[in-house]
This record gives sequence, structure tokens and C-alpha cells, in this order.
Amino acid sequence: MFFLGGCSSLPSPFNPKMFESFGYQVAELFEREKKVVIDEEELAALNALDEIPLLWKSRVGESGIARFHVVYEDNAIYAADEKGLLVSLDPHTGEEIWTVKTKYPFSAGVGVGEGILLTGTSKGEVLAYNTAGHTLWKAQVSSEILGLPQVNSDIVVVRTADARIYGLDAVDGQRKWVYQGATPTLTVRSSAGVAITQGAVFAGFAGGKMVAMSLFNGNVGWEAVVSQPRGVTELERMTDITSSPAIDDRLVCAAAYQGRVGCFQIIDGTQIWARESSSSAGLAMDSDYVYVTEDNGVLAAYDKRSGAGMWKQGKLGSKRLTAPLVDGHFIVLGDDKGFVNILRNYDGVVLARAATDGGAILSQPQRIPGGFIVQTANGGIFAFNSKF
Repeated sequence: MFFLGGCSSLPSPFNPKMFESFGYQVAELFEREKKVVIDEEELAALNALDEIPLLWKSRVGESGIARFHVVYEDNAIYAADEKGLLVSLDPHTGEEIWTVKTKYPFSAGVGVGEGILLTGTSKGEVLAYNTAGHTLWKAQVSSEILGLPQVNSDIVVVRTADARIYGLDAVDGQRKWVYQGATPTLTVRSSAGVAITQGAVFAGFAGGKMVAMSLFNGNVGWEAVVSQPRGVTELERMTDITSSPAIDDRLVCAAAYQGRVGCFQIIDGTQIWARESSSSAGLAMDSDYVYVTEDNGVLAAYDKRSGAGMWKQGKLGSKRLTAPLVDGHFIVLGDDKGFVNILRNYDGVVLARAATDGGAILSQPQRIPGGFIVQTANGGIFAFNSKF
């Protein structure tokens, strides 16, 4: 379900309960209009596929709203949950290496890199730990953290729900810079993060704009329009970028809800191509294609150089899919019914499928040695072998 938030159109003084009620009512109505029926023939074909081999499974706490990323780094797997649990697991067996039970309401994580583990909370706290689970520092930012915190070149980059991006010192959490993005009247509540490369931070915002800024001081290098609002009502005009951009050494690509997908030159933001699309989940790329998880359960592949449509796969048994993971010649997707699917990259044919615990998989699957791993809303952590 989408969670919508309003700003200037709400009466004053601000009433949180009214805000919450308004958001849920709009979201439910919109979702009914987008309903997709999954037919029995489609489900039968999926059930007949080869099963992706399970390597092991583990468990943390359930997640009501937050989208957690379970990640692999330096021969360990790290996971978190909404009750403040942070765990390290053996990547080969799933056995627990250590567990830290904190008092914090985690809402994002786990970000990892340069020997630091990062989580964010619903109260705007950024928490840093070392790879043994010991607390390094805590920093306060302006609001709830929904996107995955990241670290690069000794700078921690954190995005907040009020469209701010912070650069923090990775040593002690002190603020180095902050960028304020645009906040239209009506926006989609999302866990969009950022992409970092070549000393730059790339982020998409509500209203369809993408910004490139310096990792070291937050100064804006360029801005580009991925998608422009269209329609009459505020709901129709929403065209938010609700996922992290995809990057390589030359291009940065982003997709907007009710808008377009486009690719731009990293160096100056010049648009290479753009195509009509609607995505709230995200995208990924390899050397040939840009793969976009479009709305209503469709994965689409576009030529990376020209934007030409190559193929679409819409028979995956769900209307709500995760962002795609590119794993060699395969594409891996999770869905809201707890299934994972492996597709062939050059034509979108579904090759194999596996069930987890029935809980929704909300975040992009992540690579581990010899396979990939997902975390469900039920708290299940499942590691699969991609060599099926």
C-alpha cells in the first residue's frame, strides 16, 4: 500500500490523526483503481517452474512499515528489525555471530561500508556501529529515516522523510552539510535512498526532479527533470521518484511514479533518453539494459543506450514487485506474497521461483557469495543459491 502525506493543503493547526486518516483513505482508493487480476493459468505456469534452491533461513522481528535491507559485507550478513534488533549472521550457514538488542525504533538499515554499520530510526536518529556490533556514535537529523543510509569516502549520507539529505562525518557523526529537496503538497511516502559514485550523490525527489550534489560539501552540480506533473487533481499530478537512481561509470538512470524512466550523463545531467513509465519500486542496470519494476507487476527492459523497449514480463503472479537485482545473466525479483523469481536477462523468461514465509518482500534482493538473500515483512531471512 502507498502511504500518502499532505503538506500545505492541510488545515492549521496540524492534526497528525487527520493527516494519517487522509493518507490511508487516498491510498486505498488509488490501489483499488489499479487492481490486477492474476488468472489461474498464470499461477499454474509459475507453480510448474524449477524451484530455486534454499541455502538457509533465519529470522528477526516483523516489520509493519519499514523496508529493511539485509546485506553482505566482508564475510558476514547483517540484518535489523523495527524493534531495534541488529544481528550478524554467517553467510554460509545463517548461524548467528552476534546480536545487539537496542532501545531504538529502527526504520531503515542496514547500510554498510568502510567498517561501519548504519541504521536509522523513526525519530530521526542515525546510529553507527562497528562490525562487532559496538556503538560508534549517534546523530540527530530532522525527521524519520526511511531510505538506506550509506557511507562513502568517510562521509555518511542519510535521507529523511522531509526531503532532506545530510552528509555526516563517518568518524563521529557530526554534520558536514545538508540539502533540502522540494516537497509538493501531496507526495508518496517512500524509502527512496541515494546513489553515490565518483564523489557525487544522486537523488530523485517528489515532483520528478533528480539532483546531483557533491559528496563532500552538498553543493549542487546539476538538476534534471525525469518527469513532469500531468493531470488535473493533485493525485493525478503526483510524479515522485520513490526509489534510488541506478548508476554506472557514465550514466545515472531514474524512474518516476506516474511519469517516465530516463537516463542522464553523470558528468552534467544531459538527458540521453526518456520513456513513458510508472514505477514506485525501482530499477537496476547492467552493461546492456535498464530494468524497471513498473507498476501492476511488470518488469520492463530498456536498451541502455537508446531507451528502446526490449521486453516486458507481466506474468509473475503479483502486482507488487521489488526493485530488480542484476546477478550475471539473471534478474532476481521478490514480491508482496513472499515469492522470489529468477528471470533471464535478455528476454525476460521466468526460469525459477521459490516461496519464503508468505510475508511481503519489500526491498531489493541482495547478493551473497553464490546466490542472493531477501528479508520478508514477517522477519524471515532467506538465502538462495542462484545456480539452480
